[in-house]
Amino acid sequence: MQFHPLTPERWSDFEALFGARGAYGGCWCMWWRLTRSQFAKQQGDANRRAMQAIVQSGRVPGILAYAEGRAVGWCSVAPREDFPSLNRSRVLKAIDDEPVWSIVCFFVAKTHRNRGVIEALIRAAVDHVRGRGGKIVEAYPTVSRSKQAPPTSSFMGFPDVFERAGFTICAEPSAAKRVMRNCIR
Repeated sequence: MQFHPLTPERWSDFEALFGARGAYGGCWCMWWRLTRSQFAKQQGDANRRAMQAIVQSGRVPGILAYAEGRAVGWCSVAPREDFPSLNRSRVLKAIDDEPVWSIVCFFVAKTHRNRGVIEALIRAAVDHVRGRGGKIVEAYPTVSRSKQAPPTSSFMGFPDVFERAGFTICAEPSAAKRVMRNCIR
């Protein structure tokens, strides 16, 4: 696999990966970037345009995984301040004042699920953050209650995958969520 930041030149690859529905229910990976009411109003094409505006502005909202020349996976990773809904969350509020980059979402093409794409994306996200001078990558995986969690429950990943990629648990804010970090050397 190869990994590349989502830039304007790669926008069509992102659109192809997310498909007509924008991944899950018209999200276009805007869930953590908007208030819940904004998200509901924009669900679908307006969310697509909002993400495209972020990309066109020169900001990099995440990275794409490629296999055989096509995008097969997505990881949303950016400085925490790019995700204001995290700070409004009672469960996922900041645990300290350290500047962190946050991994908030994954999307993997059906053809490549259960093939290690998410773990590879996590490692690539850490490399991406390192290359931009970041020192801490934080994630908020879901504690699975079953062996087959639906994609809408697994979009933030699971603790065991982050552990394999070098993350450690820093907080357990609820029964269903963990805050995990990788301190970059």
